Amino acid sequence: MDLSYTPEQDQFRDEVRSWIAEAMPATMRKHAEDGANFENAEVMEWHKILFAKGWAAPGWPEEVGGTGWDVAQRSIFQEECVRANAPSLSPFGLAMVGPLIIQYGNDEQKKRFLPKILAGEEIWCQGYSEPNAGSDLANLQLRAEADGDDYILNGQKTWTTYAQYADWIFVLCRTSTEGKKQEGISFLLVDIHNTDGIDVKPFLTTGGTLAFSETWFKDARVPQANRVGPENGGWSMAKALLGHERTGIGGITESDRGLSAVKHIAQRTAVGSQTLFDDPGFRRRIARKQMRLRAIEIFNLRALAAAQVGHAPGAESSVLKIVGTELQQEVTELQMDAMGHNAMGWLDSPEEALPSHQQAIASQFNYLRAATIYGGSNEIQKNIISKHLLRLPSA
Repeated sequence: MDLSYTPEQDQFRDEVRSWIAEAMPATMRKHAEDGANFENAEVMEWHKILFAKGWAAPGWPEEVGGTGWDVAQRSIFQEECVRANAPSLSPFGLAMVGPLIIQYGNDEQKKRFLPKILAGEEIWCQGYSEPNAGSDLANLQLRAEADGDDYILNGQKTWTTYAQYADWIFVLCRTSTEGKKQEGISFLLVDIHNTDGIDVKPFLTTGGTLAFSETWFKDARVPQANRVGPENGGWSMAKALLGHERTGIGGITESDRGLSAVKHIAQRTAVGSQTLFDDPGFRRRIARKQMRLRAIEIFNLRALAAAQVGHAPGAESSVLKIVGTELQQEVTELQMDAMGHNAMGWLDSPEEALPSHQQAIASQFNYLRAATIYGGSNEIQKNIISKHLLRLPSA
């Protein structure tokens, strides 16, 4: 197998690298160089810069605003964004509900929602998990009762990532209690700001961030026209969307960035007369993570190639989810080890007590403890792999 790039692809990489360097505003570039966390306003600013260039949605079909790039070009673009430490765009619109609307939405829904998702004019969040329906998503209880041309929603969603910034939320809701639990679920698009009866309450994580929210629905009226696909047919769409989510949750680019941070820290951490990076044992730990990262990168390219010819992510996305989230956790653990005692003072210490590129590491370490749970726990993913890839019989 030839894994080298063609001269044309190398030229494309140079073009992308040069453009990112020129397009990134000075303040954003400083944050990128420091490895700092980007605020939501900066993420949306970068989204609009990419949109103006036509590069906001590389994975979308060209006729709805995609780039027309092949798999190699999309991979190169992602690599260069990571190399530059550019802000990561929110996946909920561009990588999740957008592709689902492209696949399942009607013409009116495509016309209404896709342009605003593409332009970053409307921010989305995901309403799947509930207090008693996380990995067992079919147990969800958010009720949607038909009333004329609308649904009336009552219930709760939890772990709603960055709902406090969102304009819209896509939800799975129960429209029937007949038959199997999976058969009574529908997929709705809900306007958070212009719908009475929706209450979003952010809460702190152990990492000290307001990443998640509780989202409450009390007699919230949503047009039936905002249902994607048939009534009680949302389970198929939920599985397709989770395939896109799990592919992204794998966090390949984040692990690559994290390993770069490990090397940066280790090269600046004194151990006697040398640095931590000079220690063969520590370098060996980095090398092992680098090899795992390379393996998952190749697997991801296979998944992207399949998607390019029309195959929605299937059980292969579960492989990416398992290996990718485990690697993310291992990389942040390695970062914490490299920081040594500095890793312990992150919450109560003033910012100037740590170098800027280390200030967010412990928070990310805490946040990523949940990576093997959200998007469907890794235990559930192993069941999916055994059933659909390994063809093992159910117990």
